[in-house]
Amino acid sequence: MTMITDSHCHLDFPDFETERPDVVQRALDAGVHRMVTICTRLRNEPAVRAIAEAHAPVFYAAGTHPMSAADEPLATVDELLALTKHPKFVGIGETGLDYHYTGDSAEIQKTSLRVHIEAAQRSGLPLIIHARDADDDMARILTEGYREAPYSCVMHCFSSTPELARAALDLGFYLSMSGIAAFPKSQSLRDIFAAAPVDRILVETDSPYLAPPPYRGKRNEPAYTVHTAKVGAEVFGMDYADFAAQLEANFDRLFTKAAAFKAAA
Repeated sequence: MTMITDSHCHLDFPDFETERPDVVQRALDAGVHRMVTICTRLRNEPAVRAIAEAHAPVFYAAGTHPMSAADEPLATVDELLALTKHPKFVGIGETGLDYHYTGDSAEIQKTSLRVHIEAAQRSGLPLIIHARDADDDMARILTEGYREAPYSCVMHCFSSTPELARAALDLGFYLSMSGIAAFPKSQSLRDIFAAAPVDRILVETDSPYLAPPPYRGKRNEPAYTVHTAKVGAEVFGMDYADFAAQLEANFDRLFTKAAAFKAAA
């Protein structure tokens, strides 16, 4: 079976509470052999860590989501670095900027983002970025941080402008395709991905949100990563098996700790 990785999901959310083992098994049955579950509030990190410890295919990352930045204690670099000691902790975030609903907390979001950037710089783990309606500030802060000290990064669930895509790609960052890229009306977004190097692409669900067709409007889950990946193969004009192999190489190159864990296992 062709294998791929769901690079971003939220298995700790209540949507999965009663059937988490089944959700993980359905992913495996569909050919999604790894998942990275994302903690969005650091106070929930123990519960997210426990999910990764309980399920062999699951890795995890943690940070403060920008929409929660004003409601949560400001993370410290040392706090984030302490989390990186866990063998299945593979990324910093998600963090970023979201001015769509929470523009009034822009300044604390920027401060939080810079803390996470420093943690990525010092740990060597990839930064996981959420960006919505904040493209100019996002491009500027990511670029300023990179000039101070290089780091790796994925623009998770990318659905922003070509300009932000180019700024991220110019820094060597990755763009992640979610179910949004598979929506019929998302041709302009697919065009952005098509213009990117195929060795800088990941796929994800962001489940329980953003289910791709044919499940749009229903609860998303990691198994459905395959549907987005098949659309990605079409975008790049590739055979699905070849595109899947490229996605795996891309994930391993960015999430080196997950790749090393797999090799060690």
